[in-house]
Amino acid sequence: MSRHLPTLHDVYRAHVRIAPMVVQTPLLASADLAEKTGARNVFLKLECLQATGSFKVRGAANKILSLNDAEKKNGVITFSTGNHGRAVAHVAGKTGIHAVVCLSEHVAPYRAEAIRKLGAEVAIKGKSQDEAEENYCRLTAARGHIPVVPFDDPMIIAGQGTIALEILSRLPNADVLLIPLSGGGLLAGMALAAKTINPGIHIVGISIARSPAMLESLKAGRPVEVEENDSVADSLLGGIGHVNRYTLQLVKNHTDEHLVISEAEIKSGMCHIFENHRLIVEGAAAVGVGALVNQRIDVKGKTVVALLSGNSINSNEYISIIRSGRGDAEKQ
Repeated sequence: MSRHLPTLHDVYRAHVRIAPMVVQTPLLASADLAEKTGARNVFLKLECLQATGSFKVRGAANKILSLNDAEKKNGVITFSTGNHGRAVAHVAGKTGIHAVVCLSEHVAPYRAEAIRKLGAEVAIKGKSQDEAEENYCRLTAARGHIPVVPFDDPMIIAGQGTIALEILSRLPNADVLLIPLSGGGLLAGMALAAKTINPGIHIVGISIARSPAMLESLKAGRPVEVEENDSVADSLLGGIGHVNRYTLQLVKNHTDEHLVISEAEIKSGMCHIFENHRLIVEGAAAVGVGALVNQRIDVKGKTVVALLSGNSINSNEYISIIRSGRGDAEKQ
């Protein structure tokens, strides 16, 4: 297999290719966060407004729309913690392609049901993302479907990188990007594009304490499997793949700072977004705001962009988190 790392040119090509499938999401100014942190400006990039509910549609569209007619007839297959599978099902459905999505038993039932409703075949097996990936490998070999992996693919990475193009076209003087980090496709694509355009921009990867697979892999210099514990940021669970060809290296090359955020900090970010902007986001989308609210990073005098990556969360769980957050605020 070719070891072609994606380039800024690949990101620009993706930007054109996926235009019919994605929303160029807005940047929302957050005066409250700027005041709280001493930042010059804080903006929220609203990928939670994508039709599929998350940024994942960008990479999925770039990969699937690049396939030739023969490949499309074979159908596509992926493994996912939910959002990528939904994106693959959405794009495949729009283009008349059969899609198979492999999930683990750890993936919330509402995520699996959302994928089924889009017409994809859902295959559930294993207790972790890595075990779901093993099932995906078996099915791929048996059926000959075209792989559309969640993160470790140049086409996926380039698709996610289009978010940075949109940000910097609006905010060319942005100083800091706060980016959720799990498998690394999002951070790798955004950081690659942003750093190529502006080498001085500060890239911050934010991992969750309950599944910091990329951080552990960076320390070891190779993919490391971590235990998947329940998290409100469940779409950031999972490893970086048994064999990682792209994202580990790109994250290592282009990330300036890493933060590990707790469950309480994530929930405070979700509550802040709801109370101040009336936006519903999942836990993974709130990690950047959680870091800002809890003063985990010094952004004084800076122009900061935090990515709100998605809105896929069970309504009962979300309501419980917001109610709990309001109760905590009333006690203070």
